[in-house]
Amino acid sequence: MRKALMSAGIVTLLIMTGCSNSDATHSAATDKNASNTVQGETAPDDSMAMGNETAGGQMHHSGSAELPAGLQTAQNPEFPVGTTVIMNMDHMPGMKGAQATIAGAYDTTVYSVSYTPVTGGEPVKNHKWVIHEELQDAGQSPLKPGSKAILNADHMPGMKGAQATIDLAQQTTVYMVDYTPTNGGEPVRNHKWVTGEELSAK
Repeated sequence: MRKALMSAGIVTLLIMTGCSNSDATHSAATDKNASNTVQGETAPDDSMAMGNETAGGQMHHSGSAELPAGLQTAQNPEFPVGTTVIMNMDHMPGMKGAQATIAGAYDTTVYSVSYTPVTGGEPVKNHKWVIHEELQDAGQSPLKPGSKAILNADHMPGMKGAQATIDLAQQTTVYMVDYTPTNGGEPVRNHKWVTGEELSAK
């Protein structure tokens, strides 16, 4: 009888120990899964974010102050070099509403273009802006909407060398600007291009 009771006690103890270990393992797994879920909600994977930026045609932020050959400096721009302005467009994240300084003003024909990047990827529609001097062998006369042209600009990955269709053409003054994005990014230097219609006096 005593042996039977001892055996029953040992079996009970083993069952309890097994449940305890199983519960602890399940609890740890649950905690880990919960932690992963929270991290997934609050801290997206960086590689995915970078991939999305690339897929979306992320523009280069700062650029060279070097100008295309033949580009003429504006003689009487609405916003002279050194003027502080507010940008009213959103070509890039953090641009709209940002305070900018005019780094250059030029008279030219500006184009909105659509093209497929030479590096592959989705077609880019209505990219703003490319200027006449950034088109390969474009000649002297402005191109009309619907015309085809090869891009010499490299504002975005896969742009240079791509064949583009002109969506919009406008003779105007274009500006190169320096600014700090409103979303807290690094300062941008020599951003090309914005038009006077996209700027307002500070």
